[in-house]
Amino acid sequence: MRQNLKKVEHIKQDESMKMFPYAFGLNNSSGNSAKRPKPKLVYLLLFTLVSSCFVFAPHLFYFPYPSALFLIDSSIKEIEDRVSQNITEPPKPSKNDSSIKEIKNQVSQNITEPPKPSKPEESISCDRTGYRSDICFMKGDIRTHSPSSSIFLYTSSDDHVSQEIIKPYTRKWETSIMDTIGELKLVKLSGDKHSCQVTHEVPAVLFSTGGYTGNLYHEFNDGLIPLFITSKRYNRKVVFVIAEYHKWWEMKYGDVISQLSDYPLIDFTKDKRTHCFKEAIVGLKIHGELTVDPSQMQDDRTTITEFKNLLDQAYRPRINVLDAAEERRFKGKAAKRRNAKKPKLALFSRTGSRAITNEDQMVKLAQRIGFQVEVLRPDKTTELAKIYRVLNSSTVMVGVHGAAMTHFLFMKPGGVFIQIIPLGTDWAAETYYGEPAKKLGLDYIGYKILPRESSLYEQYDKNDPILRDPRSITQKGWQFTKGIYLTKQQVRLDLRRFKKILSDAYAKSNR
Repeated sequence: MRQNLKKVEHIKQDESMKMFPYAFGLNNSSGNSAKRPKPKLVYLLLFTLVSSCFVFAPHLFYFPYPSALFLIDSSIKEIEDRVSQNITEPPKPSKNDSSIKEIKNQVSQNITEPPKPSKPEESISCDRTGYRSDICFMKGDIRTHSPSSSIFLYTSSDDHVSQEIIKPYTRKWETSIMDTIGELKLVKLSGDKHSCQVTHEVPAVLFSTGGYTGNLYHEFNDGLIPLFITSKRYNRKVVFVIAEYHKWWEMKYGDVISQLSDYPLIDFTKDKRTHCFKEAIVGLKIHGELTVDPSQMQDDRTTITEFKNLLDQAYRPRINVLDAAEERRFKGKAAKRRNAKKPKLALFSRTGSRAITNEDQMVKLAQRIGFQVEVLRPDKTTELAKIYRVLNSSTVMVGVHGAAMTHFLFMKPGGVFIQIIPLGTDWAAETYYGEPAKKLGLDYIGYKILPRESSLYEQYDKNDPILRDPRSITQKGWQFTKGIYLTKQQVRLDLRRFKKILSDAYAKSNR
């Protein structure tokens, strides 16, 4: 059996050697006696083998999934689609080919199409939550049209027409005075535009100088301080557009306005030209009585002291001129007088209602205590720079409650402000002047007169509520307060009582 198997294997080996002699190392030089295969048979076998490769290769290397080339093409297309859609996060790389990342980088570096420009902001928004004032903000293609008391905002879209109505004055809660303020229409629309006759590259702030303008307190509280609050962030690069404009107002406060804006004022009513802006604020922000609330300011650091510093910058050039003129007149004696060691007391004198009937005696008392006294009797024509000059060099200011007490804003922080408070004016005196003076850094003293120091003491019974309980009268309304306590009352100071107030003020002045 084994012998037979060996014979079979030997026969197979011999046959293989005969068919493929080169595979077994057989050639003509070998000593083997096997015959050399014929060349024609070898060529035929090689031809058959090559032909089989062409026939069966597609089946041997068939892939049931997309080819690698197809995957690369798909990845490139995906990247281009995401780029066209402004998708900044690239797709996750495919696991099928490590060269995809390189292709994506090449695509991202060869984008020639620029990003689509964003639409310009076009909006009107109004804040009507404030108790004291409304304020509206406009952005876009803004154009004034004074004949219709309108400000138009033209839009690039086909939105329906919208409109806001506003009265740009800061006493919103007082219906009687707001009825005198003209309305402004803020209109958003598309269509034909009024052609620009004056184009401004800076924003506009539009407000009214109507209402109580003409009263010093209201000019500062309702106008100048809110204007400072609203426009400060523009750093003078802003145009003021004024409804109910008064020429005298511009002349009186021109020095202050020049610290808030580098541009001429626009009289909205009389200037019929179309003024074009990119941004506008209509109405003014107000924080309270003669004050600036830092928490409501953009930089969180601005206070009423900053407004005081602005007044100093406004009036300082004029004060320097006045000082120089005084030097020439008195040949050097004026400077010595200003530098005298005596502290200066500025007294605001009144005539008529709430006047101090024994004012002369009060002045002499102050002089005996050691003050250099300067009595001020300003009127509507008095130059504010002159009043500022006196108060800014005074250590004490004295006056009876009224609009003139607004001048405490002209004093240097650390000075003493004495407000004489007639009957029935306690709340107003403290709210309008006392508390704001403290915020400015002044040492405030409120001197409340006794019933016997009031001229009303001679007109009413001692037990009359007008003398005994003024609050019960003032609670009836403003007309009662004004008719009794503001227009019919004068003050006769108890000088022995008032002396203590002046003596304390003198001591503080010499600290």
